[in-house]
Amino acid sequence: MVGTCRAFSVAICLLLVGQPGLAAAAETLQRFEFLQIRMGIPVSLTVYGADEQVANNAARAAYARLREIDRIMSDYDPDSELMRLCRESRPGHPVTVSGELFHVLSESVALSRRTDGAFDVSIGPVVRLWRQARRKRAMPDPEQLARARESVGFEAICLHPERKTVELRKSGMRLDLGGIAKGYAAEEARRILAEHDLKRVLVDAGGDIVAGDPPPDRPAWTIAIQPLKRKDGETAQILRLANVAVATSGDAYQYVEIDGVRYSHIVDPATGLGLTQSSSVTVIAPDGMTADSLASAVSVLGPKVGLKLIEQTKGIEALIVVAGPDGPVAHESSGFDRYRSRPVTDASR
Repeated sequence: MVGTCRAFSVAICLLLVGQPGLAAAAETLQRFEFLQIRMGIPVSLTVYGADEQVANNAARAAYARLREIDRIMSDYDPDSELMRLCRESRPGHPVTVSGELFHVLSESVALSRRTDGAFDVSIGPVVRLWRQARRKRAMPDPEQLARARESVGFEAICLHPERKTVELRKSGMRLDLGGIAKGYAAEEARRILAEHDLKRVLVDAGGDIVAGDPPPDRPAWTIAIQPLKRKDGETAQILRLANVAVATSGDAYQYVEIDGVRYSHIVDPATGLGLTQSSSVTVIAPDGMTADSLASAVSVLGPKVGLKLIEQTKGIEALIVVAGPDGPVAHESSGFDRYRSRPVTDASR
């Protein structure tokens, strides 16, 4: 078990402040916390249950499920199912994949179409070059970048639902599920916990958060969204969430400065370059995969087009904060405010 109130995301931290009546409820339900590294990120589970052994068994099963997902969807593991697909599939040669991978790829391609490619899981070759650029603090080689971009294009991912096959119709394609897999994994962890009769749970997969039923005697889980650029005494925005997911995509920590230009780790498929407009996008959605993927897509689309997409999508709300010359500028969807609670300062955590 781990200590309370740990924050693992770029722009989100979990607040678990005492509430009246909580002590009485705790007589029958105890709070248990777990932390493991999965998919290269810290994944924390907070659960309320009546029995420690049940909680331990449920957490063990949830982490085992995350390990399975990593073996399927990792772009770091050369032996993952995703990487085997990238090696084996080529124009005219479809490859049969698991139903799980097919499902996530189908959702990815559908979102790619809706966003005109702002979200594109075929961006892998370009992302690989930008990972190297961040380590070396130098721009990718223009010729290498041009060749990598030739392998990008979600239109070249051909899915056959009946046979569960995937055909990559461009040579050198490399898929990257980094903008959707964490949310899917967090949702799966919640599902496993529910199968063990644990419904009052919160899963934090590196900032992709899935909330189940709230803690005893409380209406919701309390989540804090940190400011885009932290200043002394600046307050966080507080959300109260239950049975929804929230994900934040931003470049507060993952960026590189080259020749005076700040490049985000988030790559725009249209240009092959890291975003240069600093931003933070928080999306609330019914499930983790939707929240994760839309946060990634809206980061690329920007506030105007991104909010239009959000408003057109049932059950989705978003807060978009972009850096401006006079400070951060916030844009939010019409229903986002109903999740907002009072602000808090660091001293109250």
